Amino acid sequence: MNDKDLVSITDELILTFRTAGDVALNLRKLGLTIENKEDNTPVSNGDISVNEILTDKIQKLTPGIPIVSEESSSNKSLENLKNFWLIDPIDGTHDYINKRDEFTINAGLIIEQKPVLGMINAPAKGRLFFTHGSDSREIRGNETYIKLTCPKKTKQDQVKAVTYSETLKPSIVELHKKYGVTEYKKMKSSLKFCAIAAGEFDLYVAEPRACEWDIAAGHAILKNAGGIITDFEGKEILYGKKEFKNPSLILKRSILPL
Repeated sequence: MNDKDLVSITDELILTFRTAGDVALNLRKLGLTIENKEDNTPVSNGDISVNEILTDKIQKLTPGIPIVSEESSSNKSLENLKNFWLIDPIDGTHDYINKRDEFTINAGLIIEQKPVLGMINAPAKGRLFFTHGSDSREIRGNETYIKLTCPKKTKQDQVKAVTYSETLKPSIVELHKKYGVTEYKKMKSSLKFCAIAAGEFDLYVAEPRACEWDIAAGHAILKNAGGIITDFEGKEILYGKKEFKNPSLILKRSILPL
């Protein structure tokens, strides 16, 4: 798959992601139907509807590439995948069902175990982010395209981190000290990757948690914006691991100093 193919797929998905975002917001406005999955995490009819919209479109665009989605059992038992899609219909379901605005809609294309295309829509914020292997962009509103290059928008003497929780584990505190973090803010969804790509934050570190569909799209967007993504040992993050589990993560806006 070449860059021209990736651009074509991305262009086709923009409208689909906008539609999915509208559906998610409209269903929430009407009142969601919520159930608990086997792992005791919530899932709503919004998650399921968005999943159907994304998978239907992606199957038509790339019929020969398997899709692994958080909200579907299909293909989750496959091993040694190299080329596949990872979909998280709604990342930040707790925020979604509680009428907060940081939830996101996500899809990432993995080729040879590396993310080459990613799209993330944060419909409640009116922000849509994408990349297709050469650069990354944000769409605000209907027409404004902003190239993402990880510029430093925080103050020069400031290292601003985004975190998964307001209560930090000792290992995270140590890494914050290592990178000179001066302040941090909690953010629940894949919007963390996009905020760093946009230069609004400098750093995110996390112990192993969640799954590959939570990070694939954001990884592609941040990497192609110029950001750096590794595990705690500085190793590259590859996809298609057993049970699609994530390793530790370090997201940096740039090389040091941040």
